[in-house]
Amino acid sequence: MRGPRTAIVGAGRMGQGIGLALAAAGWDVTVLARTAKRVPSPLRLLTGAIPGDVLRQTSLLLIATPDDRIGPAAATLAESGGLGPGHTVLHLSGLLDRSALAPLTRTGAALGSFHPLQTIAEPTTAPDRLRGAFAGIEGDAGALAAGHRIAAALGMTAVPLAAAAKPLYHAAAVLSANYTTALVGVAEDLAARAGVPADVAGRMYLPLALGAARNLSELGVAAALTGPIRRGDVGTIRAHLAALPAEVRPLYRMLGLAALELARKAGLPEASARAVRDLLETA
Repeated sequence: MRGPRTAIVGAGRMGQGIGLALAAAGWDVTVLARTAKRVPSPLRLLTGAIPGDVLRQTSLLLIATPDDRIGPAAATLAESGGLGPGHTVLHLSGLLDRSALAPLTRTGAALGSFHPLQTIAEPTTAPDRLRGAFAGIEGDAGALAAGHRIAAALGMTAVPLAAAAKPLYHAAAVLSANYTTALVGVAEDLAARAGVPADVAGRMYLPLALGAARNLSELGVAAALTGPIRRGDVGTIRAHLAALPAEVRPLYRMLGLAALELARKAGLPEASARAVRDLLETA
């Protein structure tokens, strides 16, 4: 089903990516940006001041700017005179809620947020990367309806959120994506300290991380856990703690305690769990 005429404010990677994904689903998409920037076909780019006549011809606006630019973008849209009760405006922030769009309240537009729970490093990959992913949606009734419609068009699953829950939801996203990358970076550094050549250290743990992600997808969190904590292997854990640099040891302990809770859920005997906990908390 053809979607509403859509304008995207912001021509960054996510703005371009979600625009391409919507265009691939048959939606008519225009990208609005302050300065000239090359955008991939079939997206159309308009630069400079946001024209009110263009806004009046659209019914859905997505604000894909950095978080600190959402409020100013909303104020600019409100001043354009092109928005009214027939419009829906959603921003793409994972942290902020509809209150970031407060300047638009007087227009009568439906207001909310649509946060794609996926990383988009290259916009042209977005149609495939977004398909099967989840999206956190929040806002008034009209905004939630639009969020569900966008998600359906992109092959995503929409998850309604309370406004107050967004910071915790977004922190979880950072832990699962950004901090996974950071952990692989720590692993690369440890491998280099162990004498692994730098060009190999940068690649050797990636298949392992991908395998863990595949297990998560197929088995769920508790059943996917492997390794010494899942086995209750106190000797291996003690050797790790002795070998790790002092600045990395607290990270290993903290994540080990989180892993221990999963191991218990997966069936680790309580005596083994206590031995692991005692070691992680005192060694």
